[in-house]
Amino acid sequence: MHINISKSETGNNKGSSGQLVNYLEKENRLLYEQHPQLEPEYWFNHQSQEIQPYQVRYDIDHNIDRLSRDEAKFFLVNISPSEHELIFLKEEFGEEGARQQLKRYANQVMNEYARNFKKAKVKGKEDILYYGKLEKHRYYTHKDEEVKQGLAKRGEPKPGEQMHIQIIVSRKDITDTIRLSPLNNSRGKNVAHSLKVGQFDRVALKQVAERTFDQTFDYDRELWETFKYANTLKHGTPLQKVEMMEAEKQEQEQRLRQQQELEQELKIQQEREQSMKQSRGLTPGGNW
Repeated sequence: MHINISKSETGNNKGSSGQLVNYLEKENRLLYEQHPQLEPEYWFNHQSQEIQPYQVRYDIDHNIDRLSRDEAKFFLVNISPSEHELIFLKEEFGEEGARQQLKRYANQVMNEYARNFKKAKVKGKEDILYYGKLEKHRYYTHKDEEVKQGLAKRGEPKPGEQMHIQIIVSRKDITDTIRLSPLNNSRGKNVAHSLKVGQFDRVALKQVAERTFDQTFDYDRELWETFKYANTLKHGTPLQKVEMMEAEKQEQEQRLRQQQELEQELKIQQEREQSMKQSRGLTPGGNW
């Protein structure tokens, strides 16, 4: 599970959200060109799943009391399950069910996002202003190696499972009185000071988001899929990296042994059932 928080995919979050909202409507525009009779993919939050883009822009752009021209007005939260996680969801819930479950999960992530600020008046998703948009595809850009090498064209959809969710969240809380910045790393001089100026632990959010996914969907996550594994290989010491890779190797060996034991038990069970069928066949009349 990849959780990322940035200023904006369009590069600017100090003005209107209109440019970003319009950008995230790209799949709806393509859908309308190809199948004008089909329903668009609406925006959503914990209150509704049929929110229009103009409402998103209006609400975000009007929740900016006392923010100066140079201050951020909103942030973008990207929730991107791995291909392995997406395949799991589709096998469990089907195509449409996976989409709905991913939206449900996104609301849970935003609940943890709000709690992460550790502010008395911001206790959960009901206390923040946000709107999510599910996207089915990702598209090649000029930064991708495939485009640079001429193997793909800019704007083409990438192969594989690419469903993800983009969420625009206001800098201010739902009452338009409290400033909330997920890009603020301040811990302050002490606990009291930190609570006053605000703080946000992005690592903690990623960890709890991963745990929430696993608990919500009863997902058996392997070590190589964990945030801890990826974070250690990226930021850990040489010794920590070696230890993590060794732990991953041991886990894979254990899973292989368990799979072999399961296959052996299944084989024994099948042989037992076959033997019982043959015994019935030798009995007069084919019955006990």
